[in-house]
Amino acid sequence: MNASRSIPRRLGLAVAALLVGLAAAATAWVRLGADARQTAWGEDGGFFLTERLQYGVDGTLLRPYAGYLHLLPRLVVDLGVARPIDQYALTVSAACCLIVGAACAAVFVLAREVVPAWPLRLLLAAVPVVLPIAPWEVLGNAANLHWTMLFLAPWLFAFRPRSWWSAVLVAVVAVPVVLTELQTVLFLPLLVLAWWPRGDERRLLDRLRALPQTVVVLACSTAQAVAATTPRDSDRGHLVAADATAGYLLKVVGGAWTDAIGAVGRVAGSSGWVVLAVPLAVAVLVVVTGIVCAPTWRVRVLLAATALASPVVWCAALVANRSADGVWAHMDTAGLAAETASRYATSAAAFLTAALVVAASVLVGASRPARSGGTARLFRIGSGWVVVAVVVAAAVGSFAGSPTTRDGTPSWQGQVLAARSTCEEDPGRTVTIRFAPWDRELPCSLVLRDR
Repeated sequence: MNASRSIPRRLGLAVAALLVGLAAAATAWVRLGADARQTAWGEDGGFFLTERLQYGVDGTLLRPYAGYLHLLPRLVVDLGVARPIDQYALTVSAACCLIVGAACAAVFVLAREVVPAWPLRLLLAAVPVVLPIAPWEVLGNAANLHWTMLFLAPWLFAFRPRSWWSAVLVAVVAVPVVLTELQTVLFLPLLVLAWWPRGDERRLLDRLRALPQTVVVLACSTAQAVAATTPRDSDRGHLVAADATAGYLLKVVGGAWTDAIGAVGRVAGSSGWVVLAVPLAVAVLVVVTGIVCAPTWRVRVLLAATALASPVVWCAALVANRSADGVWAHMDTAGLAAETASRYATSAAAFLTAALVVAASVLVGASRPARSGGTARLFRIGSGWVVVAVVVAAAVGSFAGSPTTRDGTPSWQGQVLAARSTCEEDPGRTVTIRFAPWDRELPCSLVLRDR
């Protein structure tokens, strides 16, 4: 490629990625709502914060928890502690939205060989923030950043750097991605695509640009494997095929369409699981058609990888966590109607949606030159745009007012500010701060630190 042409093109791509990242971060922030932004969630206010105060920065960054490393959540908690402690929840929420926005921007750049048309690639990149069930528990908190890193992993591993600068940048990005999510090792085979030569690559040196990301990914994966040997506090689940299938239909397929999982359960309970099995069958048909019609092996492999990742990460969650288990296949209508979204379904639903977007890109011809005309081609193009319309409709329909696990919880900032008068009377005591779904004792020395 002519150097004089490549520089403006790269600059334009960088500006586009920045805009995508900012828009995605803003979308995540808006979808959270005021209550969730001002409330810490789970380990953010509990285990991660406790260990940060006990062991410091250097003692926690690579400290295993629940069987794997959590580099990004640890860094976010460090930032929250470094800033005024009454703004801890807001700091964590904002930082997490920015990180998710950066991940969306990365997908927008990394997926351009697979989904070259920028409107469809924008839709693909936006999946983590527009997915109907994303705000429920995943967006805006450090404890669940690993799900977004998992979504980014296949695009990162398979990417073929065009220059040594991009090779180094991809390797740098791979560090927090792999050191935050153990399940990224599922996508290690995709590193082969990073080494697969383009038609214009004749020199071995060109292919060696995949070496930095490969070395970093393998090294960080090894670190995660070592961390996985540490004791895991949570009990392992018990995978039952019927319940896993029913749960997938309810939480994943339903969650890819709406955040009202209880309403989906009510319909499934009264009308039968066929109301969810049929849409899944159509989705599978779309993906298979996309694989058959894909113009290159790269597109085929990544389409298959994202599609297969959906049921795999769902089942892996059920095996690894007893709290994820459910008896969905044996629930009555009332029980199904009481179900809510699940963080374990978010990544699976994101991969399912991503596979549909990639398949739609193939079907509408965005990934290859137009072939001969005819009814079949028109049907293929029309089907692709219908899939896009369904994904967009699901995103728009659940954009505003999505419930979260933090709704109705007292503001972290309000509680800390209210506790200052108590701490001034007795600086050596602790005060209780409520957050979702627990509470914790903060030392008054921390509460008074920023006075």
